[in-house]
Amino acid sequence: MRALCWHGKGDVRVDTVPDPKIQHARDAIIKITACAICGSDLHLFDGYQPTMESGDILGHENMGEVIELGSEVTNLAIGDRVVVPFTISCGNCWFCQQGLFSCCDRTNPNAEVAAKAMGQSPAGLFGFSHMLGGYSGGQAEYLRVPMADIGPIKIPDSITDEQALFLSDIFPTGYMAAVNAQIEPGDTVAIWGCGPVGQFAIRSALMLGAGRIIAIDEVPERLEMAEAGGAEIIDFSKADVHEELMRRTNKRGPDSCIDAVGCEASGHGSADAVLDKVKAATFLATDRVHVLRQAIMACRKAGTISIPGFYVGMGDKIPLGAAMNKGLTIKTGQTHVQAYTRPLLAKIIEGEIDPSFVVTHPASLEDAPEMYQKFRDKEAGVIKVVMRPGR
Repeated sequence: MRALCWHGKGDVRVDTVPDPKIQHARDAIIKITACAICGSDLHLFDGYQPTMESGDILGHENMGEVIELGSEVTNLAIGDRVVVPFTISCGNCWFCQQGLFSCCDRTNPNAEVAAKAMGQSPAGLFGFSHMLGGYSGGQAEYLRVPMADIGPIKIPDSITDEQALFLSDIFPTGYMAAVNAQIEPGDTVAIWGCGPVGQFAIRSALMLGAGRIIAIDEVPERLEMAEAGGAEIIDFSKADVHEELMRRTNKRGPDSCIDAVGCEASGHGSADAVLDKVKAATFLATDRVHVLRQAIMACRKAGTISIPGFYVGMGDKIPLGAAMNKGLTIKTGQTHVQAYTRPLLAKIIEGEIDPSFVVTHPASLEDAPEMYQKFRDKEAGVIKVVMRPGR
């Protein structure tokens, strides 16, 4: 099959690789009909995530048609259209039983490696590093899906691939970010980052009763999409974000702040952002945490910080004193995708939201290396790329 493979920092290629095979009775094989490039994929592309190996197949936003099933998968049938959560979860361990699917105890075969870096291991993930399981991703013609009796959700024919695909990651991620923000009716919510996760966080926060959303970015196309979704905007390249948030909230600060940026915050716009970029380049820190600092300083006292943005290691000079003295609640985590897919699919079916709004660039799998570069460099108006293998 053809698959997009990682070969080093800034080097991804579409290679011909062996087709996946059933390895366990709970496996399924799906023929990929649509897959997407996620902002988290760019952290791999940029070399931020350790334990990648040359030839690893990328991609964790995947859907397709079931073509083969292991003997223990009885809830799916050959020919079903399914979306596959990016988190691989067993459904049986204590964490899965609590609905904390991204904390699954049983799906990372390299749990000891992850535990050395994090204290304990989270779940295995599709298309990520070997620290998180080394599972092949779905930017490919076919995908092996472990624990297929727990993860994939069937999609009705009335819903298009573009409407359903983002149930794999960015729609549940944006929604969980809004849930973690502990929004009360009428609250003001500030959201840093108007990429795909930020766009879904905007719309999810409004679904949960936020009275006002203030979205922060500098890319015109992203800011325009945020406005179309109901947000006020701040262009951080033209305004002091802290001062502007204080002005717009009568000096109280937003009730909740969502960091939808993560470890590769822009290396300009303020002195600490520039310094973060220098420290990361010289291996004095791994993560550029400018946005997290800004959110902690701006959030109102006794407010909530929600962090869906992906962090990989160590950040420098995080203002914990401010967070403690202001009485902030901080909620983070990889998304418990399986907890959200069915209720969010219902919202799509009922017409409450059409997730295809975020797609700006349809492409073929063979276009993937070019689209990674354009997405990373924010060229040609790229916000979300959806690829269709074999076209």
